[in-house]
Amino acid sequence: MSALGIGLLIFLVTILVLATGLPIAFGLGAVALLFMVIFDGWSSIHFVPETIFAGLSDFTLVSLPMFVIMGAAVASSRAGSDLYEALARWLHRVPGSLVISNIGACALFSALTGSSPATCAAIGKMGIPEMRKRGYDADLATGAIAAGGTLGILIPPSITMILYGIASETSIGRLFLAGVLPGLMLTGLFMLWALFISWKRGTKLVDADRVYSIKEKLELLPRLLPFIAVIVGVVYALYGGIATPSEAAGVGAALCLVMVIVIYRVWKPMDLWAILRDGLRESGMLLMIIGTSILFGYMMSSLQITQSLAEAIGEMQVNKWVILAAVNLLLLVAGMFLPPAAIILMTTPILMPVITAAGFDPIWFGVILTINMELGLITPPVGLNLFVINGITPDVRLPTILKGAFPFMMCMVVAIVILCIFPEIATWLPKTLMG
Repeated sequence: MSALGIGLLIFLVTILVLATGLPIAFGLGAVALLFMVIFDGWSSIHFVPETIFAGLSDFTLVSLPMFVIMGAAVASSRAGSDLYEALARWLHRVPGSLVISNIGACALFSALTGSSPATCAAIGKMGIPEMRKRGYDADLATGAIAAGGTLGILIPPSITMILYGIASETSIGRLFLAGVLPGLMLTGLFMLWALFISWKRGTKLVDADRVYSIKEKLELLPRLLPFIAVIVGVVYALYGGIATPSEAAGVGAALCLVMVIVIYRVWKPMDLWAILRDGLRESGMLLMIIGTSILFGYMMSSLQITQSLAEAIGEMQVNKWVILAAVNLLLLVAGMFLPPAAIILMTTPILMPVITAAGFDPIWFGVILTINMELGLITPPVGLNLFVINGITPDVRLPTILKGAFPFMMCMVVAIVILCIFPEIATWLPKTLMG
């Protein structure tokens, strides 16, 4: 059997194993062990602990639990509702104002949590009931939050970009900077669609005659200052030459814990324990996925599958944009079934030789890959954000949520096309600030 034939067999077996509902870490580890034993014999098992622990010994991984704790701390407070209420007052008279406010709150909240499900849950619990109560259609209200939550893995700090940086051996600091302008662009595209569809439907707000005074608008602005302080603190530590990404993550985690303790009065021992418990649980899950995906990549490499696939694509007599389109299609299909962490750690070792051989910038491709991962979060059958929103609003059927999210998916496709035409949107900021 050829290497590519073995690769196809591994792909099918992996999909079948993960479709059983087995945890991703165990599924990837089981498939890797199975094919290592089949093709390399039982002696190959001796390499398993060494391979996993060598992969997990990367100091950069220290940043993962720190950013996870940042998200857990912010999600445990009423920070999301403060963000939402402040933005809602300023944009009240704009068509689709509440939808735009929620998308803006998702963008700001995601800059602190780096997690799409956490952003969806925190903003959705407050925003969706308010939008529906004030006259917005259920599909638009739920679809906007499902899509807005995806900004959590694009706007830095992003756990997804950390994983890509580790897997591709590219600078995490540059990746964070590369995600800023595309993240703002995608937020703008989401807001434009919300404004257009609200205007076209002629949505009438229940409290359309409500007028907020300047005093009422200004009194909530101080609640945004803690968010800005945390973001500025992390950015300054990271790009001011004070700290590495791992150390900056520690700064962010410490600032978020101080914020929720001092400002939001989350200081009961059980509340703090819940933050650390949730952070530990999610960090452990991510590290297990990383460890087994490294083993999976070792198995693919030892069977010459990675090298054969890269060579086969490199020998294709096609335009580099055709190759990129094929890669995007692969990522989109994978995103329908697997979470971002698993896709990145499984596919990056395979795709990086192809991307660099085609002449694409790895930092720019990291942004393209991340937007594809965002698409997967709101694409059935395993669109995680869709299920989070369905859990928040069980009376809204999944097809209705999907109907509302679909236009926002098209906005992501438009963003990918724009980045292909103008790659400088992603590359300009890291080149300008880091050389």
